[in-house]
Amino acid sequence: MFKRLLFPSRPDGTAASAILLIVRIVFGLLLMNHGIEKWSNYQELSAVFPDPLGIGSPLSLGLAIFGELACSMAFIIGFLYRLAMIPMIFTMMVAFFVIHGNDPFAAKELAFIYLVVFVLMYIIGPGKFAVDHWIGKAFSQKAGR
Repeated sequence: MFKRLLFPSRPDGTAASAILLIVRIVFGLLLMNHGIEKWSNYQELSAVFPDPLGIGSPLSLGLAIFGELACSMAFIIGFLYRLAMIPMIFTMMVAFFVIHGNDPFAAKELAFIYLVVFVLMYIIGPGKFAVDHWIGKAFSQKAGR
């Protein structure tokens, strides 16, 4: 069993799906904490939050909160998985390339790690233990009737 967990043979197998679920939970909760922190300090941050898109600090902060909080929840449960990941990836790209673009790598390392994990998870998919998988299964069973 331990060998299967470390070396899953099929990307859509149970062991691989369990690993994907663990990654979704861990990285989703980590990013969600950043969103909760921003949401909790919205009043203070809205005046000073970076505005890399030129849409105003409050709206930029709101979009960052959406990408880090709401989309993280969808990412964790695997609901509208790839659609939810687009704002998460975009937020990390802006953080890495724009907000911390001129900073030393140590200052932007966290955004880079999130970006790499989210791009890889976007490519791989959510696995079997995701709401999207169950919805797709239900639709395919209905279509087969």
